[in-house]
Amino acid sequence: MQIKRSSINRLAEMICGNEPFTYFPYRSSSYLTKFFVDLDLDYVHDGSTRSVWVESALNSINEMPSNNKDLPSQGMIKVIESLVHPDNYLFNEKYNLEKARSDVDKLLELNQLKLHIQNNGEAKVVSSLKTFISTELDSVNTPEKVITFSPSVFKVPNKEQNFKLISVMMPFNAVMMPFNTSFRGTYEAIKRVADYLNLDCYRADDIWENTTFIQDIFDLIYCAQIVIVDFTGRNPNVMYETGIAHTLGKTVIPITQSLDDIPSDLGHHRAYKYLANDQGYRDLSNELYKRIKTVMKI
Repeated sequence: MQIKRSSINRLAEMICGNEPFTYFPYRSSSYLTKFFVDLDLDYVHDGSTRSVWVESALNSINEMPSNNKDLPSQGMIKVIESLVHPDNYLFNEKYNLEKARSDVDKLLELNQLKLHIQNNGEAKVVSSLKTFISTELDSVNTPEKVITFSPSVFKVPNKEQNFKLISVMMPFNAVMMPFNTSFRGTYEAIKRVADYLNLDCYRADDIWENTTFIQDIFDLIYCAQIVIVDFTGRNPNVMYETGIAHTLGKTVIPITQSLDDIPSDLGHHRAYKYLANDQGYRDLSNELYKRIKTVMKI
């Protein structure tokens, strides 16, 4: 696809930092050249009117082939992502990254595109025609197969992804209290880490939004960035929920009190073995703290 010509004109003014886009970095002739050269785009300002020259360069980049029919050329993607890169808005109170991203998002909306802000604070250009529910979004600009699914057991919730949410899947009993109380210490160890990192942490008995228990579980997995699963006791529900999390592309952190409880099909995934006592729960918290910080880049 190609960006609309009217959008190209506004994009050129943003790159220059011209009125009314003065909260974007202002770029003189030499800095305009540097902007493109740093992106491996061989465009050198020829001394003509800055915005006219940038618009001409963007038109050329816009005509480059695209690797994905729902996205512009890789050159155009690099230009847009660099335009709203956090590093370009440091140490100058005139610059406003939030306002800049808002304006770029409005421009992209006209082209069925949008910005996706990653955990590291950088933005990716993605298609607004698709909803990405996977934790792993680093490669959304590359050609890929997109799976559209329509489950019959549960409904896909009309909810936003919560990149601060950790959902916990652990054994529960088919009695009045859903979750096995013997796992209270395990859950408290997980919650301790989440609270310390200022993250949200829930298991299905923390909420009651749907008429069926499995729908609440699916909603939790769907919205979460990280899913912690406890394989202790080879609980079939946990196995089922792990499969859902893997299918949705979530980051799954397996824990267990016995490595023998991990099915052979999942044996290649690293799991943390913990002891069900005070010291074991403290050790579990420490290990989860390190793993979650790595995954969330915090």
